[in-house]
Amino acid sequence: QVQLVESGGGLVQPGGSLRLSCAASGSIFSINFMGWYRQAPGKQRELVADITSGGSTNYADSVKGRFTISRDNAKNTVYLQMNSLKPEDTAVYYCNAVGSPYLGSPEYVYWGQGTQVTVSS
Repeated sequence: QVQLVESGGGLVQPGGSLRLSCAASGSIFSINFMGWYRQAPGKQRELVADITSGGSTNYADSVKGRFTISRDNAKNTVYLQMNSLKPEDTAVYYCNAVGSPYLGSPEYVYWGQGTQVTVSS
């Protein structure tokens, strides 16, 4: 089993910055994709950004140029640097990983418990 533990959420003023971290632990053979999703009240969960083990990244249009995703494969950790935050970025942010717990196993999707990000003055 793989566990994802997020940290770094909180309250920030518009224009401010936050850095989210997510560390994967447990039975891990390989992790292909790691990423961040968010869900605002009354809305569906949406992709914010993801990154492959090789470092290829993908961003939602709404965060391009403001958010940066990065990854430390040795630590099985993914980060999300969020700059120029806007009130519409307010949501619960969930860490996501796609990987195999042991050699030869299929890939599974894992989720963190979520961390609240609130952008407000």
